[in-house]
Amino acid sequence: MELKTVAVRSDGCFSALVWDTRPFAVSVERTFDDLSTVLRNGTYKCKRDFYHHGGYETFQIIVPGHDRVLFHKGNKEVDSLACVCVAESFTRMDGVTAIGDSAHGFEEFMNVTTGLEEFDTIVTGRP
Repeated sequence: MELKTVAVRSDGCFSALVWDTRPFAVSVERTFDDLSTVLRNGTYKCKRDFYHHGGYETFQIIVPGHDRVLFHKGNKEVDSLACVCVAESFTRMDGVTAIGDSAHGFEEFMNVTTGLEEFDTIVTGRP
């Protein structure tokens, strides 16, 4: 999988998710005061896991020095402590840039990873 960053802003880090050269969803992550994110440019191992707060299966992104960085549903940067929120499209909500239709975007994410216990994610486009 590829996580191709398209914008890093005070209201989130926005990316397109690509599987086998096909873009299929978008994402938002928390940005910190210096506009950094937990994920940097590079390759990360992702392992099947369970999101206890949401009550559903997902994947954990293995990030050295961090625990439980997950892919999960969410629409705004504030929905993520450091995780990758997945949805269908870019939009605006409550006056901030966001991502919309998280339920369908996350469902598609889980469909493309059906049968996998792990995969690699390549993160690009970060400052």
